[in-house]
Amino acid sequence: MRPEQSTIQPLEITVLVSVGRHPTTGRARRADQDARAVELARGVADARVQLMHAGGKEADCESALRGYLGMGFDALTLVEQPEGADTLPALAEALRGAPPQLVITGERAEQGEGSGLLPYLLAERLGWPVVSGLAAVESVENGVATLLQALPRGQRRRLKVRLPAIVTVDGAAPAPRQSAFGPARRGHLAAVPGGVTVDEAWANWETQPARKRPKRLKIVKAASARDRFKAAAAKAEGGGGQVLTDVAPEQGAEAILKLLKEEGVLR
Repeated sequence: MRPEQSTIQPLEITVLVSVGRHPTTGRARRADQDARAVELARGVADARVQLMHAGGKEADCESALRGYLGMGFDALTLVEQPEGADTLPALAEALRGAPPQLVITGERAEQGEGSGLLPYLLAERLGWPVVSGLAAVESVENGVATLLQALPRGQRRRLKVRLPAIVTVDGAAPAPRQSAFGPARRGHLAAVPGGVTVDEAWANWETQPARKRPKRLKIVKAASARDRFKAAAAKAEGGGGQVLTDVAPEQGAEAILKLLKEEGVLR
């Protein structure tokens, strides 16, 4: 008798990518967390990875999206959405049409709202579980994925989640590889139509450049209780201080205000 041949279906992974913004120049680029999500997906064994973006096809956006294609992909699915549209319903509709087993995305966008709520709202709409802070996908067996979640101070936690699921990554995920110019130019942006839902709340917002944060006062940091006690009991260095006793509230307030201005907290 001939042994039965078992065919292993590849794991279907969809990575949701967005258009990032360089923190210094403000130019459009691939988002760092989304690029880490793509790198993490590429490292999963026996997986078929596809990229998806919901938005427009402007020149700067196209250049940023081709940065993901340069990581070794032939095509990227572009769910066309005009400016000011709510991308959540369009993404949910696209994922329902050809549901993957695993959706990976960055924790939050680098421009726009950047609230980090999209993965959770998408999971609620699709009825899928969601895991945040993913560091690695260790294995997938019988529809259950073993994930490594990043915790504060370098700790890790192993979780098991039943697929399909949505996971988010941050700085703990593998660093993305450099984007190759040739594959980025040859890659295809496969535009597909999507339903448009106007984001009425976003239309009423007023945006303005962020103000520089005020300077913080110097805080003594100590690793042990002994060091903290020494810092608290040590005599203040320098003779520029001023001790105020039995003064009027107005004089005390003026002294505090003067100190804050000298330290650069107030301008």
